[in-house]
Amino acid sequence: DMTQVLEMIFGLADGKSLTLSVASPKLNVTETEIDQAMQTIITSGAFVRDGQAIVAKKTARIVERNVTEFVVN
Repeated sequence: DMTQVLEMIFGLADGKSLTLSVASPKLNVTETEIDQAMQTIITSGAFVRDGQAIVAKKTARIVERNVTEFVVN
């Protein structure tokens, strides 16, 4: 069973990083869509950690994970 997570990594005002993860992003999401979403997050000011605002986009990636479950008694 394959799962995907979109990880968006931002820079905070204090120089640290913040990662926002979105489970099951839409199929064929584009770099432009991710870039626009990240800019909207920065502009909104909705996310703050330890009083530090998000001030920059660092990177984004889709992480795929393949899970095989086994039935055990």
